[in-house]
Order: sequence, then C-alpha cells, then structure tokens
Amino acid sequence: MFKSIILSAFSCFILLQVQAQNLYMPRDIQQAFKKETRSPDGKPGKNYWQNHGRYTISITALPPDRNIKGTEQIIYFNNSPDTLKRLNMKLILNIHRPGAARFGNAGADYLTPGVQIDTFLVNGTKKNWDNEAASATNQMVALTQPLLPHDSVKLNISWHFQVSKQSGREGMIDSTTYYLAYFYPRVSVYDDYNGWDTLPFLDAQEFYNDFNDYTLHITVPKNYIVWATGTLQNPGQVLQPEYAKRLEQSFTSDSTIHIASTEDLAKKSITAQNDLNTWTWKADNISDMAVGLSDHYDWDAASTIVDDATQRRASMQSAFADSSNDFHHAVQAGRNSLSWLSHNWPGVPYPFPKMTSFQGFADMEYPMMVNDSHFADVRFAQFVQDHEIAHTYFPFYMGINESRYAFMDEGWATTFELLIGTSEVGKEKAENLYKQFRINRWIHDASTVEDLPIITPSSEQRGGYGNNSYGKPSLSYLALKNMLGDELFKKALHTYMDNWHGKHPIPWDYFNSMSAGSGKNLNWFFNNWFFTNYYIDLNLQKAEKVKGGYSFSIENIGGFAIPFSVKLTYADGSTASFHQTPSVWQNNQKQISITVKTSKAIKSAVLDGGIFMDADESNNKWTEK
Repeated sequence: MFKSIILSAFSCFILLQVQAQNLYMPRDIQQAFKKETRSPDGKPGKNYWQNHGRYTISITALPPDRNIKGTEQIIYFNNSPDTLKRLNMKLILNIHRPGAARFGNAGADYLTPGVQIDTFLVNGTKKNWDNEAASATNQMVALTQPLLPHDSVKLNISWHFQVSKQSGREGMIDSTTYYLAYFYPRVSVYDDYNGWDTLPFLDAQEFYNDFNDYTLHITVPKNYIVWATGTLQNPGQVLQPEYAKRLEQSFTSDSTIHIASTEDLAKKSITAQNDLNTWTWKADNISDMAVGLSDHYDWDAASTIVDDATQRRASMQSAFADSSNDFHHAVQAGRNSLSWLSHNWPGVPYPFPKMTSFQGFADMEYPMMVNDSHFADVRFAQFVQDHEIAHTYFPFYMGINESRYAFMDEGWATTFELLIGTSEVGKEKAENLYKQFRINRWIHDASTVEDLPIITPSSEQRGGYGNNSYGKPSLSYLALKNMLGDELFKKALHTYMDNWHGKHPIPWDYFNSMSAGSGKNLNWFFNNWFFTNYYIDLNLQKAEKVKGGYSFSIENIGGFAIPFSVKLTYADGSTASFHQTPSVWQNNQKQISITVKTSKAIKSAVLDGGIFMDADESNNKWTEK
C-alpha cells in the first residue's frame, strides 16, 4: 500500500512535469523550475524564497504647501541564495521630472522636481547621492558591504518632494486635499526568475512590490483628517472623543455612521487641537501604503461580516466632497462588495481589516484603499468601485507582477466586476455593460496589436495593452468557468490562491495550479487562450438532417475556444437553445460538428456567444431553404 502510494505520487509528478512542458516557457522561467523555486504541480517549489522589508516611515504634509518631507528606516532581509552587492531603489515619483520616460505627454501642472534625496545611509554609512543624475524611477545603490544570503541591511533615508498639481494616480485633489501614493523610496523586488525588477514606470503601467511590514507616521495640521492603508493606532490622540467614539462604533455597525459630516467639519473641532497631529498607521505583510488627507472631506463608515466562520468584520470607510452624491452611497456599496466578494467570487474572506474609498481622479486600486472619480451616475460609480475593490485579491492578496503580467490582476478584477454586477443589476444589464465597456472595442478592431497573445509581457505593449490586460483574459477566465462548472472552477481557483497568496505567482503557476486543482490537463485550453493570436469569429457553415436530429458544421475562424449556444427556431414557431462549453474545441480547435437531437423540423439556427462577441456575425446564421 505504502509503495503504491509513492509510485502513484511519482507518476502524478511526472505527468504534471509533462503538462508543464506542453506550454511555451521562456528560458528565464525554465531556470526557476530547474532551480525548484517553482513547481510543476502549481505550488511554490521547495527552494522558493522572497525578500522582505520592515519600513518605518514618517512624513509631514502642511497644505496648501505642496512640499512633503519624509524620513524612513528600511530593514531589508535577503532571503535569497544570492549575495547582493547593490540594491535597486524604486523612486516612482521621478515620473514627474521633466524629460522622464513616459507614454503620454506631461503638462506643466504634472511636472515637479521628483524625489529629492537629502541623506542616504547604509548601515550608518552615508552614501553620496546625486539628485540630478538619479532622475529615473529606478536607481541602483552600491552597498558598503555585500549583503549575504539570510542577512539584512539597514537603510536610513530622508527625502522630500512636491505634490503634483495635476492629480492622477496621486497628487493634489484640491488645494487642501492630497492623495499620496508611491511617495517613499523603496527597495524593488528581487525575485527568483528575473533578479532585480528594473522596469521603468512610464506613468501608464502597473506595479510589482514585495510584502513588507509598515509603520507610517503622518504629521498634518490640526483639522486635517488622514486616511491610509492599515489600522489607525492612535485614534484617541488625533481625534476628539466624540469622533473617536463614532469611528469605534462604525466597526460593528451595518448602518452608515457619519463620523464627520459637513456640519461637523465647519466647527473645526474634529481633531485634537494641537498645531500639528501625527497619525500612526500599521500594516504587516502588505505590498504598499497609500495616504489621503483633507480638511473638508466628509467621513462615512460602517462594516460588514466577511468571514462567517469567525464572524470577523471588515470596516468600509469613505472620504469625499459633500457635493458628490455618488460618494454618499460609497460605504453601503462597498459593504456589498466586501461581503459579496468574500462569500461568492472569489469566495475568499476579505483578507484585510478595512477598505477606504477616497474621492480623487484615478479610478485606481491600492492596498485597503481606492482612489475613485466622482460620477453623476451612481450605478456606474458602484461599478468602478466594485472593480477597484476586487483588486484586493489580485494583486494585493496575491503578489502579482503587474508590470509584466497585468492580465493576472486586471483580468480577474474585470471578471469579478461582471459577476458582482450581475448580482446587483441583473444578467442583461451587467453583460451589456461588460460587452460595451470591455469587449466591443477589441473585437471590432482588426489592428495587429489587438490580437497579440495575452502572454505577451505587458511591459512590451502599448496599443494592445488594454485588451490584453482586461477583456481578453477576463473572457478566458469566464470560458474556463463555463467549461469546468462553478464548483470545480472555484476548487481550482482556490487551489491557485491557496498556493500563492502572500507570494509572487507568474502565469505558469496559475496554469499549473488550475490543472492540479481541477484534476484535468488544461494546457490545451491555456495554449489556445494565452499563447496564440486568436480572436472570436465562428462560422455556421451548414446544417444537415441526420438520424434523430440535425448536425451543424461550425468553423472556428478566429480560433479561441469559446462557449456558445445553438439557438433554433422550429418550423412551428417554437424555439430552443443548446449550450456548448469550450470543451467541444479540445480535439479540433478549428472545425467541429455538433448534433442536436430533435424530432422537429428546423426553420433557422444561429450561433450566439453572448459576452463572447463575434467579430463577424454575418456568418453565424443558417436558414432552411
């Protein structure tokens, strides 16, 4: 019995190795599997490692002064087997410097001097820093002594920067409201397959961060409220008792509590009345910190149960201009998001203590925060907020390398936005918005860049970036859900998430985890969707009367393995629909025949892909002559 178990396990391991080899794998990724930091069963390999930092950051913001001053200590732990002779520092706000490499044009209000390093110490030894030379968003720093495996180095940095007048993902919302993101120097990711992450930011792509422990101190004038990633450590010191009490009550309240209304703000007595107050926030094993501050934003909050087993609640908060009607609904919409995502898709309890929706201009996600625009349409505002909150799981619960593989987070957020939207407004409305907002542009644009394989690194794309990051990968996830069925698909998805939460998965970890979790070799499907130039275009060539029904010949001109329905209109005027999952394409992805059993005569037939929009619908219909 024991011997047979070993042989069975060994056979399974060999089978999975063969499966992994069926998909194209770049040479650097192959090396990770050879070093056994990644495993063909979808799990982190026995030699997997990732580095870690412990950040203590203090910043001072004194609006309307745009100058932000900061100090930080970073203790950086080298868990890799490599000796590091230098560190790569990320200085993302250097994207605001004149002449910085970026995708789009930058107006005068966007430009600033970027990050200005005042002092930089390595284990107490001062390093010379030339702010003029260090103009890029990446800057290599030589260490005074090599950082050995399983050792640490201490960095002490002081710096300053100007808040950009033109707010995007970060910057000035108005003269006394700032959103601060990517505001501190950080050590970039050093990983097992690529080494240092040195991709430039370019102000259009996404991010890749280690999981670090943060203590953040934010000093602001009295009457300024601060919202940030993490848990506020000192509400009793920075808030007057009445407002600290309201905040505490919101942690167990289903109903929205107005912690600070516009009437409260007018009294200018919400915060402690020191000239300056220091708000302290903590978050451990998190990939980033973001901060919002204002002296006139309303503050609403409530909470919801996200884990039935423990009855754990998560706080939902919102900070906004009182005139923005949509944000008056943000807390209850957010409660719905947190609960629905926790209990349905992905069906993993919200992993953090809170979420804050902050009114800005970015429609952008951050750990435990979203920076969303004001919309006149309350429903569309909820749609956007749902999407950004869904990012909690990808890339913040799963440490996705968005810079290279944006489809690993944007594709999932797009998928969840449809699924939660279906529960909110119904299938027809949710799918119509999905098709028009996510699919329509791609499927009707025959440009070469729009049909690049999804696996094409995001860092190498411009024109096709959006479709390869959002709509197309989302369709692949939904097609797989359709093929496996909800129960098995969720089992496979949870296998992937259990394997890689708090770690850095890459596409091949997803592919292998889903195959292992489903118990099926899905490589034919992943090869079809991720490694080809396919699109969606079916051709209903002919229908023939056969014994017991009709046979339909269908050509897959576009190539993607999609689900579809054969919708029939019978001669007597009645109708019927026969659904086909993507599994019909497994043996032949270009040509199939489908037999529909019926005793009735058929007047016409049409292929309907639903959200899987067809590039040319003119050849989707057959009519009896």
